[in-house]
Amino acid sequence: MKVQASELAGVLAIEPRVFQDPRGYFLETYQARRYREEAGLAPVFVQDNLSHSVRGVLRGLHYQLGHPQGKLVTAVAGTIFDVAADIRVGSPTFGRWTGLRLSAEAGTQLFVPPGFAHGFLVLSETATVLYKCTDYYSPAEERGIRWDDPRLAIAWPGGAPPLLSAKDQSYPLLAEVAPEQLPRYPGGSRS
Repeated sequence: MKVQASELAGVLAIEPRVFQDPRGYFLETYQARRYREEAGLAPVFVQDNLSHSVRGVLRGLHYQLGHPQGKLVTAVAGTIFDVAADIRVGSPTFGRWTGLRLSAEAGTQLFVPPGFAHGFLVLSETATVLYKCTDYYSPAEERGIRWDDPRLAIAWPGGAPPLLSAKDQSYPLLAEVAPEQLPRYPGGSRS
C-alpha cells in the first residue's frame, strides 16, 4: 500500500495493492490494521454509502456541522474526480482544496478528514462510488458550499456544465456562510 499526504493536513491519497491476472483483479478496500500501521488512520467507520451516477454528475460540496464525517472514498466502477476542501474556521489552509482522480482499475482512494467539504465529478460513462463514513448521516446537520465557489476556485476537469441536484445548486458561497455554520479547526476560533 502506498500513502501520499496532500498539502492539506489529514487528506491522504491511498493506493492499495491491486492483484491482477487474466480473471480480473482483487484488492482490499479497507483493512483496519494495515490502514492504522501504514497510513496512520484509525477511524471507526460507522456507515457505508454507495452512489451510482452518470457522466457529468457533480455531487457536492457537502459537509456536516454537528456530526462531521471523515470519508474514505473509493470508485468501485468508473472514474471520478474527487475533491476535499478545507472549510474549517481557523485552519492555516482554510479555503484550499485538493483533488484526485479515482478509478476502479487503479483502486486509489482519498481519505477526507472530518470538517472538510467533499464532492466529486463523474468522468466516465457511469461511476459507482463507495465511501466509508466516521459518523452517521444527520439531515439536520447537513450543509454545503457551491461547487463553483470562486473563493475555492476548484479546477474541475471536463469543461461542460455539470449535472447537479436542486439542493447542490442552491448551496451558498463560502463567503456567505456565517463562521458558526462552518466546522472549526482544532484550536482555531469561529471568528
